[in-house]
Amino acid sequence: MTATDRPVTATDRPVTARRRPVAMLVHSYYEEDPRVRRQAETLVAAGRPVDVFSLRRPGDAPAGTLEGVRITRLDVQRHQGSPIATYLAEYSAFLVRAAFALAHAHRRRRYALVQVHTPPDFLAFAALPLRLAGVPLLLDLHEATPEFFRSRWPGATNPLTIGTLTVVERLSTTIADRVLSVNQARHERLVALGIPARKLRVVRNGPVVARFDPDAHPRRAFMADGTLRLAYAGALTPLYGLVDVVDALAILVERRPDLAVELHLYGRGDSEDELRQRAAERGIADRVVLHGRIALDAVAASLAECDIALSPIRRNRFSEISLSTKVFEGAIMEKPVVAADLPAARAEFEADMLAWYAPDEPADLARAILRVVDDPAWRAAVAGRAAARARELAWDGEAPRYVAIVEELARDRVSS
Repeated sequence: MTATDRPVTATDRPVTARRRPVAMLVHSYYEEDPRVRRQAETLVAAGRPVDVFSLRRPGDAPAGTLEGVRITRLDVQRHQGSPIATYLAEYSAFLVRAAFALAHAHRRRRYALVQVHTPPDFLAFAALPLRLAGVPLLLDLHEATPEFFRSRWPGATNPLTIGTLTVVERLSTTIADRVLSVNQARHERLVALGIPARKLRVVRNGPVVARFDPDAHPRRAFMADGTLRLAYAGALTPLYGLVDVVDALAILVERRPDLAVELHLYGRGDSEDELRQRAAERGIADRVVLHGRIALDAVAASLAECDIALSPIRRNRFSEISLSTKVFEGAIMEKPVVAADLPAARAEFEADMLAWYAPDEPADLARAILRVVDDPAWRAAVAGRAAARARELAWDGEAPRYVAIVEELARDRVSS
């Protein structure tokens, strides 16, 4: 899939038909955000126009279209791995630009609904002028921000910061008509905080079946070339415990010197230098391949080329209520998945569907990988069961529920 970038011109007349557009605000690069793309493309396929206001990567045009979704790229970039003050400045700049761009576009486009994707939670206030004018607000909480902050910046965690983040989260949910969370554990957390259950809905993060179709790629027999290929596709950040993955690889090399094994990392983040250094220290730099960021549509092909898909994450308050999409993606590609044994994953996948390991334990991660290698019958059985479960949880089944939520809220009558 490729984007066709073009300026938005005067020929783009205001939408006055019954099905008015939905506006989406997201502090990310739209092309790289699978949840936002799934939702936007689903609405377009259902006949609902969608305008997305997102960050702008260097070299990108300020406006364009992708799969029928109109994209307005605001001139703000990410500063991954920067100090907290830099993040706050970046978030604030995007909030201001998004508020102005949204209000200006609404004069012509007459939005039926605004959906705000977080973090930051206070991005909801960019939609406040339209909310006061009667446009419904759908808030999509991608993260549990106070818990995410604890995991990402433990040194800056204190009662004041957590209290402030919790207040902002509560205020953002207060002004929203509906609030989405990504799994049942996150939903229950919001209920426990006192947010009315009538406002809350769960919309899971399963992959699109057509985008992760194992039959669309050459089938690789397990270790077809004699090398065990481990793959991880996602953010290279401390949360995902990739240093432990490197250490597990070193343990494999030490315990099984006859086993040719490689680790392929697809993504970018502020852990890249640390991972290179750790691999060098453990004497396995030649076995760790950092491919950098790959396009969303290339993730399936990368997984098709591997033997085992990895879904690592550290154990903390945030990960206890989180389920990585890496589990879904590896499973639906019919690969055996080695996953951190945490409650949110156990809630969706049964014990005999994944190769579980104890988080933060490289030796146990190495053990789980070796079980996949050494037990072909078990390997095939777990991969098959996980693939079936992943298809049950795929976006294709979730999409109608999401569309129904949008259509319940959308106001298509154009006021004079």
